Amino acid sequence: MKRIGKKLVCLTLAFCLLFCMTACGQGSEPEQTAQEHISNEAAPSADNKAEQEDNSAGEGRSLVVCFSRTGEQYTVGVIDKGNTAIVAEMIADETGADLFELVPADDHYPMTYAELTDTAKREQNEDARPEYAGEVPDLSAYDTIFIGAPVWWGDWPMICYTFFENNADALAGKTLVPFSTHEGSRLSGFDKKLAVACPDAEIGKGLAVRGKNCQNRQDSVREDVAEWLGELGY
Repeated sequence: MKRIGKKLVCLTLAFCLLFCMTACGQGSEPEQTAQEHISNEAAPSADNKAEQEDNSAGEGRSLVVCFSRTGEQYTVGVIDKGNTAIVAEMIADETGADLFELVPADDHYPMTYAELTDTAKREQNEDARPEYAGEVPDLSAYDTIFIGAPVWWGDWPMICYTFFENNADALAGKTLVPFSTHEGSRLSGFDKKLAVACPDAEIGKGLAVRGKNCQNRQDSVREDVAEWLGELGY
C-alpha cells in the first residue's frame, strides 16, 4: 500500500509539472509574435527602403520656365504681375519645382496692348530670336520641365524659341509640359509646336488658362492647375 501511495504521489507531481511547462510554453508565444511585429514596423523591408530612397531622389526634379508680361492686358487693364507668371508660381507651389523666368535682355516690349501686339507680330514675321537675361539652371538636374507663355498670334512668343534652340541638347530626353495663358485661343497648338522645336523630348499634356481668370479668379485657376497636375501624376 505504501508503494502504491508513493506511485500516486509521483504521478500527481509529474502531471502538475507537465501542466505547468505546457502553460508556460503557450504564454510565451504571443509575446514573441508581438516583438516580431514591432521589429517589422520599426525597420522597413529592403523593398520599402528602396522605394523611399527612390521617392526622395525624385524630389526637386522639376523646373518651371515661363515668359510673362505686365502692363496693359486685353479685357483686364494694367496688371502688375503677368498672367503666365501667376500660373507658373502655382505650378511650382504644387510640385515643389524650381522656377526660371525668361526676361528679355533688351526689354523693348511696349506696355500698351495694341503696341505690344504689333511688336509681337513683327517678331513673328521676322522669325526673330530675342535674347533673354540670366543663366538657365542646369537642365541636367531635371526630368520634367514645365514651359509656359502667353499665346501671341497663335504661337509661342519668339523668345521661347530662343530658349528651345539655345538648350536643344539639354532638353533632349526630358518631359516637356506646355501651358498657356490666353483670351480665347486656348493652348493654340503649343504642344505640337513644342514637339517640332524639341523633337527628342517627350511632350506632356498641356494646360490653357484664361488670362483674365489669372487676375480675377485665382482660386478657380489654382483648382484647375491642381487637377491638371493630378492627371500628370503629381
